[in-house]
Amino acid sequence: MSAFEAELTARFGPRLGRGQPLASFTSFRIGGPGDFVVEVSDEDDLSAVLAAARRYQVPAVCLGAGTNILVSDRGIRGLVVRLGSSFSEIHFDGCRVRAGASAQFGVLVAQAVERGLAGLEFGEGIPGSVGGALIMNAGAFGGEMAPVVGAVRGADPDGRLRTLAKAEIEFLYRRSILPPGFIVSAVDFDLIRGDREALQSKVAELKAKRAARQPLGMPNAGSIFKNPPGNFAGRLLEKCGLKGQRIGGAAFSEQHANFIVNLGGAQAGEVRQLMDLARRRVEEQTGVRLEPEVKLVGEW
Repeated sequence: MSAFEAELTARFGPRLGRGQPLASFTSFRIGGPGDFVVEVSDEDDLSAVLAAARRYQVPAVCLGAGTNILVSDRGIRGLVVRLGSSFSEIHFDGCRVRAGASAQFGVLVAQAVERGLAGLEFGEGIPGSVGGALIMNAGAFGGEMAPVVGAVRGADPDGRLRTLAKAEIEFLYRRSILPPGFIVSAVDFDLIRGDREALQSKVAELKAKRAARQPLGMPNAGSIFKNPPGNFAGRLLEKCGLKGQRIGGAAFSEQHANFIVNLGGAQAGEVRQLMDLARRRVEEQTGVRLEPEVKLVGEW
């Protein structure tokens, strides 16, 4: 047993997994093993495990709800951090909301709307956690995270806890730039007062649109490619005959061409082959080079 493993075992005991398959932690239901997988119960745990990883030069990555990612069949080398239940708490103080990074984004949206707070309606139906939504600058139907984020709480790679002001974060289309290796523990939102019934009506409308357009019943990671300027990735993929295209257990959805679904037993390599095929064909036929929205994680 290495000194790093011994230190983690002493602190986390049964919360430390070794060679644990990661597929169950991803919305794709795809992913090989993590060398070390640990669930942290609070920020002290998070700080301690990151400090240990830094001391022993072990790479560390946080795996939240596992949406918008594709974990390699070979898995993730080093340390995989999972946030425990305390990181899913949501606290309201007037129009200010603090949501733990592992809180389900959809739950946050529902609770805000129930209190008549506006600004998060666009998030109805967006899968994943609050932390993931921040990192991706998640958005839909004309809204996104950037305008409503007030501050971000988390830890540096050396385990130092800190709060980032909004000015310290750069928001871009479908991604945000945080300090390298920073792991988010909570996000503060600045919302505004709205009419609860009007907000509920809006959310119901967006929910219906999502249900009609997206393959909600099959494992997937959300939109595979970002929309290029002035166009839609799904439209380009469908135009190039990729709707329904299949490799092994992975296929572009028949319902929405910008979704790859796991038909059963799909491998990460098959998903990546589909992505590569799509990018080549779309560029050859339209001149547009699609940029992935899904992040490839692990050893490829």
